[in-house]
Amino acid sequence: MSRIDQRFVDVDGVRVFVRSVGGAGAPTVFVHGNPTHSGDWDPFLERMRGPAVAFDLPGWGQSAAPTEFDYTMQGLGRFFGRCLEALEISEYSLVAHDWGVVSLLEAQRETRRVRRLVLINAVPLLPGYRWHWVARWFWRVPGLGELFNLSATKTGARWMSRRASGSGEPLPDDFIETMWRHRGRGVWRPMLTLYRSADPQDLEAAGRRLGELTSPALVAWGDSDPYLPLRFAHAYAERLPNAKVVEVDDAGHWPWLDRPELVDEVVEFLSEPH
Repeated sequence: MSRIDQRFVDVDGVRVFVRSVGGAGAPTVFVHGNPTHSGDWDPFLERMRGPAVAFDLPGWGQSAAPTEFDYTMQGLGRFFGRCLEALEISEYSLVAHDWGVVSLLEAQRETRRVRRLVLINAVPLLPGYRWHWVARWFWRVPGLGELFNLSATKTGARWMSRRASGSGEPLPDDFIETMWRHRGRGVWRPMLTLYRSADPQDLEAAGRRLGELTSPALVAWGDSDPYLPLRFAHAYAERLPNAKVVEVDDAGHWPWLDRPELVDEVVEFLSEPH
């Protein structure tokens, strides 16, 4: 298994936590979603056959959460591009889960830099998505979202994780522990800002150039995800010119936790010749 190095880098005055593994060639960049952090990608990084990088977005994990920062999906997308510059990454493969799709805003801007693309249960930058109940009833509603986050507990997170798994059982204890340890505190304004920046029409507009991403693409989707229905895997594949879909049976929002073999399938795809 590859050794994962950890460090902090400064990106436009923001302290960003980075995990990486070495190797020759263009790296793979892994981008996490909400409410987790780059630790999601450890099983993938350990198995990579080439260089790879995963960093915590500002406001998540161990990265700083500046008060004066643009936490909208557009702002985080621009910051992803600046992280690539700070890490001196030109060409790269991209793996995004959930809100990691903010990276697609940059990828669509300079499509020739993307060698391979993997989307795993990703927020749909597509028409027809209606936010799931937690976002619709709480996170996107001023006041209720703040109250929801202030009242959150680790026990509650474990209970809610049952919905996100394919088995109906809570997600693994170590996953819950690491997620909780590094989650935003208090009202967690970066997260609320992100969700409130993403009306359905804004999501659709953010994916308007997906068809220009012609690199080989893999869309892997847990078929039991209660937040992001399986039909959006096929919708992504219809928009991406060179994509294939992998339906992960009896798997939830983090499908590799239910079906660990998905990790090797993704690594194998990333290792194929360009």
